[in-house]
Amino acid sequence: MTIRVLIVDDSALMRRLLQGRLAREKDIEVVAAASDANKARQLIKTLNPDVVTLDIEMPGMDGLTFLQKIMELRPMPVIIVSGSTQDGAVATARALQIGAVSCYAKGNRYGEMPDDDNGKLASLVREAASIRMKPVRAVKPPIAMPKGASTKLIAIGSSTGGVEALHTVLSRFPPDCPPTLIVQHVNATFAGAIAQSLDSACPAKVSLAQSDIVLEPGHVYLAPGGDRHLLAAPAGSGKFRSVLRAGKPVSGHQPSVDMLFESVNATYGNRATGVLLTGMGQDGAAGLHKMRKAGARTIAQDEASCVVFGMPRAAIELGAAGEVYALDRIAKRLFSDELVTP
Repeated sequence: MTIRVLIVDDSALMRRLLQGRLAREKDIEVVAAASDANKARQLIKTLNPDVVTLDIEMPGMDGLTFLQKIMELRPMPVIIVSGSTQDGAVATARALQIGAVSCYAKGNRYGEMPDDDNGKLASLVREAASIRMKPVRAVKPPIAMPKGASTKLIAIGSSTGGVEALHTVLSRFPPDCPPTLIVQHVNATFAGAIAQSLDSACPAKVSLAQSDIVLEPGHVYLAPGGDRHLLAAPAGSGKFRSVLRAGKPVSGHQPSVDMLFESVNATYGNRATGVLLTGMGQDGAAGLHKMRKAGARTIAQDEASCVVFGMPRAAIELGAAGEVYALDRIAKRLFSDELVTP
């Protein structure tokens, strides 16, 4: 089956470049290209593409406004195409929160735009085409931190659709939550802006993880991406710290959710809680399984609320998920010893 793609970008050069990067793929067809939101809206109606690539900075209706309308009126997989500037990163983080399924940097870290991206855009298009879009979720109020909670650390893994899912979960976190470590598969260019976006929605403090920082309650640490894994390790005197360690990809990713979960298991044992959210592939399943065998609480997002059920499915099939909940019920379970009705 051929994946039909609509490219939306005000730059003729960029439209040609993106078309060129997809033209060599036998299973992908660029059915049209639009220079602004108004033209794109008509093309979506007439062509009904499987995937849209969307530039953020456009004349007239900007990309974020157009994306919001798409998600409200005609939800479909959208890949945000953005520059690596700070403004571009902030806008991309906002787009992922609204419902864009992934992001694609126009150039490399040097600002260059080579003709060949080693199939990165095509891979994102294939992934996007497999996604089932979900309706916009209502935001619920934060949950109070229970007294005498047994969980001393929360570890979360997510991938495709994960930024939006993290907003839903973290918005309900109490300001004095246990220290929380997160690995979200995302281009390192956008990690800082995503942390800022999550921080604006979360009563606790969300920031990019740094190496050798003592983990504190009321803080959420997001892996910065790039070529380092995020781990937990002892810090002496009964305290623990974050570690950023260079290494090869594990379970196909760097940073890897499996690496995070395994380090949390070795450091915290049954005093930790592991959560696996929406995402493609199986990263995190093996690590979550080790956590469960050590007696830790383990939670996976259910299929109905996932954008992509791959990672949670792998965990459930492996027996790694002690509990399975819809996305909007996960936060309540994290801060309650009572089972939540699915």
